[in-house]
Amino acid sequence: MDDVAGDASPPPAAAGATTTQSRDMAASPTSSRSVTETVNGSHRFVIQGYSLAKGMGVGKHIASETFSVGGYQWAVYFYPDGKNPEDNSAYVSVFIALASEGTDVRALFELTLLDQSGKGKHKVHSHFDRSLESGPYTLKYRGSMGYKRFFRRTALETSDFLKDDCLKINCTVGVVVSTIDYSRPHSILVPDSDIGYHFGMLLDNHEGVDVVLNVGGERFHAHKLVLAARSTVFRSKFFDDEDGEKNEPGENDLQEIVIDDMEPKVFKAILHFIYRDTLVNDNELGGSSSEGSIFDTLAAKLLAAADKYDLARLRLLCESYLCKAISVSTVASTLALADRHHAMELKAVCLKFAAENLSAVIRTEGFDYLKDNCPSLQSEILRTLAGCEEECSSGGKSQSVWGQLSDGGDTSGRRLILLDPGTSCCCADTAINSLQNGDFLGLVSEGAFVC
Repeated sequence: MDDVAGDASPPPAAAGATTTQSRDMAASPTSSRSVTETVNGSHRFVIQGYSLAKGMGVGKHIASETFSVGGYQWAVYFYPDGKNPEDNSAYVSVFIALASEGTDVRALFELTLLDQSGKGKHKVHSHFDRSLESGPYTLKYRGSMGYKRFFRRTALETSDFLKDDCLKINCTVGVVVSTIDYSRPHSILVPDSDIGYHFGMLLDNHEGVDVVLNVGGERFHAHKLVLAARSTVFRSKFFDDEDGEKNEPGENDLQEIVIDDMEPKVFKAILHFIYRDTLVNDNELGGSSSEGSIFDTLAAKLLAAADKYDLARLRLLCESYLCKAISVSTVASTLALADRHHAMELKAVCLKFAAENLSAVIRTEGFDYLKDNCPSLQSEILRTLAGCEEECSSGGKSQSVWGQLSDGGDTSGRRLILLDPGTSCCCADTAINSLQNGDFLGLVSEGAFVC
């Protein structure tokens, strides 16, 4: 037994050699470095109709659209009557607010009131170029940083900062982030994916094509497997139709399928996406008929085709593109388009934009189109309006719809609809019917809303 135990133990020399080798392997030094810096982003907030905003009350603000910096959403709050009662409306206040969930977000900011005379004498409040004793500001959800006494009102209203009843404020936010940079003795750079390029070449060269799609007399060569992999509709057409024709075409006898409900340029854009996973260029997407209808643009037709052929990513790409062009004049027709083709992200954006700018949207031709063709969407706008007002009353983002419509009506004699905060939802039908009949929708007291 003693002999066996002795044989199992390594000889002293071997053990010593192993220890020396381990020390040599661990001797290579490593290093790391902590880098703390700011991720910066800017937003310009234009306040048109400054004189009309005055009088909304101390502590009441107009909010910019949210913008993203450092992975968080931010907004600019402008208080035309000041934020604090003790200032007695003598100052306007400007703050930058964290509008998204975040715990202990550390940030710096800069606010610039633009000189509109062309002299370049802007009023700049910046924390980027000064040493802060306590470091950057720390914010949580809806926390804000800014100036209660940003500018004295009497001086502002006679200055070059106010032109044509308009103020322009540039806001820069710097979110503080820390990263660890450590040494990498060896690294290998991996290039970006080029699968879209190679599949695109496959389409362009017609290599291995096994189907021809006849669209409006124009013939497109393609590959069944590629089409089927991208679209369940094509998969069903090529492989799931048990009653369909099962011919096996030869090399010079490709199967031909006729598509008679789409323009060739639209189908060409679909193939571009299927093979390359990208949209065609903006010039093609934005091209429209002489009438200029949103429905006549290639982007709109491509959205419809994406919905029909179950191309979810293409539909979302089209939604993102169309979202960039939303304005008072286009939002109603874009809303109708989104609803028709199940573009839910785009629809949500349109509803919110229309609710926040209702006094202007209600007077557009697009809104008349909704009244004649999609009355249910008008109801959805009103319900979204209710949500906006409730959010304002709970202390959230407040570009008040009451502020938009507080003029009490328009000059065409349309009557005013008032629903108080306690109104039940069933009474909203009154407002909806009045709106559909062409009446003006207005709110005459702060906090009143349509539900």
